[in-house]
Amino acid sequence: MIAFVRVACVKPGKQGAAMSFAKEISAFLKGSYHLDLEVLRPVGGNPQRIAWSTRYADMAAMETITTKMLADPKYWELVNGASECFIGGATRDAIWQTT
Repeated sequence: MIAFVRVACVKPGKQGAAMSFAKEISAFLKGSYHLDLEVLRPVGGNPQRIAWSTRYADMAAMETITTKMLADPKYWELVNGASECFIGGATRDAIWQTT
């Protein structure tokens, strides 16, 4: 099983809008790609962050879904529409293999 986590840094004053986007993109990916995406907020550390987490059966499944998402104009419309909420260059992805 593959766990994918994306952490994005939120611009000051944009936490509410960023959380709305996080929920919207999660619902879109669930409806369009049957991808169960959790929205996470930090309990400690920098509070100006939002994370998304999901799991894939294997790397091939992750690649298949990611390729479809990246070719989807609606996905890009949602992502680009929320760009004012996040600090450019401050998004980090992590891929973990579960045991």
